Amino acid sequence: MTTLSAPAAVPGTTARPSPVPGLLRTLLRLHRPALYGWAAFVVALSGVLLWLRGPLTTASAAGWKQYDACGWTPRCTYDQDAILLYKNVYTYGTWAVLAVPLVAAAWAGAALIGREMELGTAQLAWTQGVSPGRWLAAKLVLPAVAIGVGTGLLVTLHHLAWSAGRSRIDTAKSWDETWTFQAGGPITVALALCGLAVGVLVGLLWRRSLAALGAAAVGTVAVWYGISRALPHLWPTVTRVVPLGGDGPAYDGMVVETGVVTASGAHRPIPDCISPNGSVCDKAYEAINATGYYTEYHPKSQYWGLQLASAGVLLALTAVLVAVGFWMLRRRTGATAAQ
Repeated sequence: MTTLSAPAAVPGTTARPSPVPGLLRTLLRLHRPALYGWAAFVVALSGVLLWLRGPLTTASAAGWKQYDACGWTPRCTYDQDAILLYKNVYTYGTWAVLAVPLVAAAWAGAALIGREMELGTAQLAWTQGVSPGRWLAAKLVLPAVAIGVGTGLLVTLHHLAWSAGRSRIDTAKSWDETWTFQAGGPITVALALCGLAVGVLVGLLWRRSLAALGAAAVGTVAVWYGISRALPHLWPTVTRVVPLGGDGPAYDGMVVETGVVTASGAHRPIPDCISPNGSVCDKAYEAINATGYYTEYHPKSQYWGLQLASAGVLLALTAVLVAVGFWMLRRRTGATAAQ
């Protein structure tokens, strides 16, 4: 493994003031374009989400009210443009919020860490009285604050925009729809911070901006996929049982598992039975002694529990990635990176 040189302490030298304030000012100047771009993005998207919550929701709700009043009346007019505009702005606004973790990871890997390691400016900073550990800490703190505050504002506004149309717009997304759930709560804030940590770690590992950009984005997608798969299992489920017949399993929320209940209380998969002859399916159910359907799901009352549990897992992973980054920097420089 390549070892990077870090400044060695000189015995008998006079202690100098901490260089950290100067380092923070330097970082602000160096990444000023990214800071301005991030601020502009947050302000613009906040305006769009406020527009969505107010005038667009009102106009779309009025359009749906007109549509519902039409019934079977031929050539009934309603404001279709308002309905479609709300739908499009909601969709694109949701995607914009969810893109933040990927952008944060790619920027951290390429511009925040990878480029400085590639050009040697990080090593130069270490010769100016800044230890590798303090350099990395400064690199993490300022972006983490900016990303956390900005993303927190965006998910709050998205949740408010969704809530405004929930009972007024016929096609409003349900609370457990994947993108709506993730864009409207702390899970996306935690994922953005985790993306920052992934980018920093990848930048330290690859030390090339372009390679770190792609690897950080891919790594964040992998984390995103993992937490999405684990999310339904991070909070206790509610089980609902209904008799056989009717429309099958009944639920109102985020489904984890469905099947049939036997006379002994055991849970079994639903028989794979598609036949025009009802007696064939009846025999399939009788063969396993099924008495009803069961559904394990999360009702809406568990919304914040799922959000906070998922965010907690992501923040714990973020802490681990940051610790690995400091360990890696210490090992490569041969210096006490935590100083």
